[in-house]
Amino acid sequence: MHRNRRGGGRVRLAVAGAATMALMGPLIWLWQDSLLPEAYSVMDMGYADYGGGRRHSSSEHDAHTGGGASTHGGHGRGAGAGGDVTQLIADADRPADVEVTMVARKQRFQLASGRAFDGYTLNGRSPGPVIKAAEGQLVQVRLVNESVPGGITLHWHGVDVPNGADGVAGVTQDAVGIGKEFTYRFVADQAGTFWYHSHQMSHEQVRGGLLGALVVEPARRDEVTDVVALVHLYNGIRTVNGREGDVHVKAAPGSRARVRVINTEYGVMPAWVSGAPYRLAAVDGTEINGPAPVRDEAVGVAAGGRADLEVTMPEDGSPVRIHLGGPTGVVLGSTSYDAPSVPRPAATLDLLAYGAAAPLAFDPGKPDRRFEYDMGRRPGFLDGVPGVWWTINGHMYPDVPMFHVAEGDVVRMRIVNNSGEGHPMHLHGHHAVVLSRDGVPAAGSPWWVDSLEVGADESYEIAFVADNPGVWMDHCHNLPHASEGLTAHLMYEGVTTPFRVGGPAGNEPE
Repeated sequence: MHRNRRGGGRVRLAVAGAATMALMGPLIWLWQDSLLPEAYSVMDMGYADYGGGRRHSSSEHDAHTGGGASTHGGHGRGAGAGGDVTQLIADADRPADVEVTMVARKQRFQLASGRAFDGYTLNGRSPGPVIKAAEGQLVQVRLVNESVPGGITLHWHGVDVPNGADGVAGVTQDAVGIGKEFTYRFVADQAGTFWYHSHQMSHEQVRGGLLGALVVEPARRDEVTDVVALVHLYNGIRTVNGREGDVHVKAAPGSRARVRVINTEYGVMPAWVSGAPYRLAAVDGTEINGPAPVRDEAVGVAAGGRADLEVTMPEDGSPVRIHLGGPTGVVLGSTSYDAPSVPRPAATLDLLAYGAAAPLAFDPGKPDRRFEYDMGRRPGFLDGVPGVWWTINGHMYPDVPMFHVAEGDVVRMRIVNNSGEGHPMHLHGHHAVVLSRDGVPAAGSPWWVDSLEVGADESYEIAFVADNPGVWMDHCHNLPHASEGLTAHLMYEGVTTPFRVGGPAGNEPE
């Protein structure tokens, strides 16, 4: 009798063990399958998506792109596809027109208000120095890492630089370790408002202060008061150009002022004007065609995006306030800066219909490649960590698409957001034109973007010409989202990268 009880106990234990293994076995397999190698190439991750395209001859491309011309301001790189990313650089023999040295440090520093902050600086300050260049000038920036642990890079957000200067750790370069340096060179061939920031552990380093503004002025400048307004949160404290509270700028009655708004944060920032009507002169570094006066409407500036607001100062000398996400912002004035804050307007300017229509230099109705970028979310493991993670086309990182193109391709992409949260999508190295939103075609000025807010349950169609060879990130610029798997890449035929995520350099682009 005693022996039978012991035998029954063994059976129950065996059954319980088998049930546990049946339950835990798949979880253990999923956990193990999600583990990332110590070092890997982004070229090896995920799966190839050719968008229904094939390898084209140059003559076929020319027929689509108007003789090989760029779709967006003549940005043809002239480097030609082929080779690895280190060969895709500016003319090495051309002398620089603008030379800057940036020394990066991890340190405690003070904002203009005197408030102390533990973070990162460039040349002893955060934000870093404003870099200014004229259209067509060659910019050379020497980055020196004095004391930032884990390494650093600089990415030129919105500037369609040669791929070798894109500044993405593990994709276009190795992170610059302490005591090392790296030099970036690119031609500033598009006038506009841009910014720069680290693309090594970016979700930490950008928030910590490794960022700054880049302004490319047109070759022919108008008489205008030019104001940079870089908005950044330091430990939840909203600042403009590193200052708490309002920034006061002198502007004479009847004069024009252009305020270059840069949103470095993770969500859409509303900007609105009180005291005068305004025009939205440019978005993401590209001029709006035929911008009309705007009253009682805010502009939604995507995370990573820029909006140039132009105002004509009242003749009576009264001030004008540009609100940047709240009551503080930029106040333009001459005799007084007493411009009380006003509530955010209920309406938001719809860029799908703003400005005057104009022809494109290519036909997006005849694309060589069609891609889908469908964002979702589901539970699973990412590098062994359980959670609810972002997906692209139903796949979790690193099993995400690598979008393949050939130089000169007309590319059309549909971006769909089924994830339940908004995502500011940023494609490196290119500007794309918005064709439609939720099936409604664009009817205003060509709306060129490099940072596009795609709200929950929204869909956009965009198009661009593949005119800048390389391996390019295409990711959410809510940087924690990117670190949680919302990252894919655009890859040109014949281009490779020798760099690895992880490895001895500790490359962590997000």
